[in-house]
This record gives sequence, structure tokens and C-alpha cells, in this order.
Amino acid sequence: MSQNYGIEPRVKHYACMVDILGRAGCLDEAHDFISNMPLEPDDGVWGALLGACKIHLNIELAECVAEHLFKLESENVGYYVVLCNIYAATGKWDDVAKVRTLMNEKGLRKTAECSFIEVNNSVHTFHMEDRSHPQSQGIYLMLESLVGQMKEAGYVPNLDSVFNNVEDDVKERMLMGHSEKLAIAFGLINTNSGTPLRITKSLRVCDDCHNAAKIISKVVEREITLRGAHRFHHFKGGLCSCGDYW
Repeated sequence: MSQNYGIEPRVKHYACMVDILGRAGCLDEAHDFISNMPLEPDDGVWGALLGACKIHLNIELAECVAEHLFKLESENVGYYVVLCNIYAATGKWDDVAKVRTLMNEKGLRKTAECSFIEVNNSVHTFHMEDRSHPQSQGIYLMLESLVGQMKEAGYVPNLDSVFNNVEDDVKERMLMGHSEKLAIAFGLINTNSGTPLRITKSLRVCDDCHNAAKIISKVVEREITLRGAHRFHHFKGGLCSCGDYW
């Protein structure tokens, strides 16, 4: 950038590099890269590394990174939630409780997820395990039908996407109640065969919903566009535009 194009790298460029290294599993290299930055790393840089720690479940480094983030952005609930999820994914429930207690002491609350879909010029909103919609019964019946088709096509619920200390069958039910799945089911009920579905979610799309959307797009032969907090995912024929690298 500097030598060939005369562009001086800014903090956001460094954050992108940390993200690339971290997602590739080069966590130590990413950490060293931050340590040798000529600029002061901000929460975006450290946040990229924390996200990579979640992907690769590196608890020791995650705790180190979280310390930096809690100093830089002590009121950002997202970083506490990511650390909680890392602990939960590795079965460290006592540590989950400690972080949640810290969040309560600071008065921090996790943002409730919701998904939106527009059908016939009307926007419909769904929350996790939502049963308030007038078509709720039909939506859940559609989901039950979809689950059977999905499992026949190779779908295996990703129970690691549930960060609660409950039995596996409860986790599977909770996964089916995720807001983007409810929005997809609603869309299938209320649109003609072959009509593309376009859904927006307030937060990041979870790993299980991403995998489910891929398989649903194949079994029902629909294109599904799912926009999370930072990325668009276009599902068609069992594949996603992100190539599963997101």
C-alpha cells in the first residue's frame, strides 16, 4: 500500500489484516502483528482477534484480548457476550456466570435478536422463539416439516450455537426458534413457489442458521438472501455466496 500506491495504512486496515490472520487460525501471528503495530490498536483491531478466538476456541488468548477490550470499550456489551460464548462453547459454565455477573453489575444487557421479512409491502418482525405472530401455528408447523426434509438432506443441528447449559433436545428446540428460521418459514408460507426470500437480521447470523439456510435453499429450491449485522449471505442450491468463510 505504501510503496506501490502511496496509501498509508490506517487502523482499519490493520484490523482487516488481524481478521484475515485470525480466521485462518494464525492467532499467535495475529497477536504479534498487533503488538508490532506502529499505530495504537483500537477496539476494532482487538475485536477482530476476539472473534477469531471464538472461531478457534482459544480461551487463554481470548481472556488476554478481552482485558484490552474491557479497558477500551467497557460499556460495549458485545465483547462480554463473545467471551461468554467462548466459555459456554468449552463448557466453562462457572466462568460464564462470572462474566454475566460482571455484566449485571455494569447494567449491561444483551441486545435481543430479531429478524425482518417484507411480504406484500408489509414488514413482519420475529424474535427468538416468538409465538406472537398471528400465523405462529402455521410457522412452527412449517418448521417441523422443514426439519425433517433438512435432516434427510444431511442437516445436523449445531448445538454449539446454543450457549445455555441445557439438554441437547432442548438446545435443538431452541435452535429451531431462532428468528431467521421463523422469518424463512413465514416467507415460505406466504410467497409463491420459486419466489426469492429476503431477510434482515439485527445481529450476526449464527452458524446453525447459516447451515440451515443453505440446506433449505436446496430442499425448497428457493434463493434466500440473509443480511446480518455486517454481511450479506446469498443462499442458492445449498451453497452460500460467502463460501462458508465469514
